[in-house]
Amino acid sequence: MAEGTRTFQITKEHLTIQMLEHLVGEDGRKFHVVLSDSAEHAIQRCRQFLDDKLEQSDEPIYGINTGFGFLYKTSIAKPDLEQLQLNLIRSHACGVGGTVPERLTRLMLLLKAKSISFGHSGVALETVQRLLDLYNLRITPVVYQQGSLGASGDLAPLAHLCLPLLGEGEVWFHGERQPAAKVLAAHQLAPIKLRSKEGLGLLNGTQFMLSYGVYCIHRAKRFSWWADALAALSLDAFDGRIDPFRPELHAIRPHPGQIATAKRVRELLADSEITHSDKVALQDPYSFRCVPQVHGASKDVLNYCEGVFDREINSTTDNPNIFVDSGDIISGGNFHGQPLAMALDTMTIALAELGSISERRVYQLLSGSRGLPLFLIANPGLHSGLMIAQYTAASLVSQNKQLCTPAVVDTIPSSNGQEDHVSMGANAALKGYRVLHNLRNLLAIELLTVSQALWFRRPQKTGTQLQAIIDAFREVVPPVETDRILQEDIEKAAHFIDQWEIGPN
Repeated sequence: MAEGTRTFQITKEHLTIQMLEHLVGEDGRKFHVVLSDSAEHAIQRCRQFLDDKLEQSDEPIYGINTGFGFLYKTSIAKPDLEQLQLNLIRSHACGVGGTVPERLTRLMLLLKAKSISFGHSGVALETVQRLLDLYNLRITPVVYQQGSLGASGDLAPLAHLCLPLLGEGEVWFHGERQPAAKVLAAHQLAPIKLRSKEGLGLLNGTQFMLSYGVYCIHRAKRFSWWADALAALSLDAFDGRIDPFRPELHAIRPHPGQIATAKRVRELLADSEITHSDKVALQDPYSFRCVPQVHGASKDVLNYCEGVFDREINSTTDNPNIFVDSGDIISGGNFHGQPLAMALDTMTIALAELGSISERRVYQLLSGSRGLPLFLIANPGLHSGLMIAQYTAASLVSQNKQLCTPAVVDTIPSSNGQEDHVSMGANAALKGYRVLHNLRNLLAIELLTVSQALWFRRPQKTGTQLQAIIDAFREVVPPVETDRILQEDIEKAAHFIDQWEIGPN
């Protein structure tokens, strides 16, 4: 273990989204992840119970001494139980499309180990430790994005995640895509020999969907703060009214997100010169006036989704599950992704709406209203200013709308009808990921636009916290005085949003 590295224990206790983000983020190299003594004991106890059960009885147990899915009626002889698990992983490794980002795959490794740590899966201790070996050595399995129905868990993605345990498949190591066997041999790691139930315990689970959910919700909460800050800046840039944010208005419609949004905007604009100047317009368009209601609704959805993902992190999601104390092995449906699929679909809509209203504010700021020049350029006609930045925003918003069609309602039966209702949560996860990154660019366009609009409001200033953002951004992106390539500005704005130390969520 490298000097300065801290040990982090996976226990049976609660693991948070924030801690997972530390483990796979820029600070990830500082951590060496191990199983706690209590987790090791639970895993070993469950495995020993299963071994004893199989030794003492020939009773059919789904997926342990039978086939899988529609083949559940097929009995498997004891000498073939280990081969059955190896065959399972090989046959299920049929993912296609692009590869999962390494950060999310590293999340999958941790989430799978966490799920097994409760001692209901029957996976051997050395197998779980190998998952953590891959994490600690930064040997990242190559996992494909498409192939999961999100019902019997994320079968295809998890098969690719676990192939390297067997010395098969491919991995990312030191930025290169290499055969797993080669990289494991270099680290003197022999392939794992799976025992009964282990392949099924590894493949049944929701870790693909969940890794995307954890990644997205962490950033969604950050983007929600940015959406509020940019709305407040846009309100000042448009010379809008603060009245629609007054607390008594929201007290009579007390949705938590609505109240929180109005409060945040009031606080950000409390000492704004522009906010407290005389206003000409009696009323503002909805994209300004209804920010508490629109942003607030998204906040409430994101809080709900965070709760779903948090519970899933701390759950056992494979099948069948082993209960040592009662002596029962129960085949059920804890691998079904419906809770995640519905949350991911709803999260996607919430993020898309933050982007949609942001684009409308950009449109209004470019309209030549409220004393601002058309397209926010001093000499419109000769120069187009930010005209086409709004086109880009409109394109992103339109794509987000297309991606908001719920995946969860589109079930397709599989396994010859045995698995006849699936969640399509993996598709929901991929859509959410794309909408999240579209939102990032939409917020970047609003930041570029509002900073330009406020340039024309000089010498008046916005609120202190907001003015600090604008001043810092101006060091990165200067005002647009003549036409230039805006793609570079948008990219810098997006990076600025990633890096700026935001206020509390």
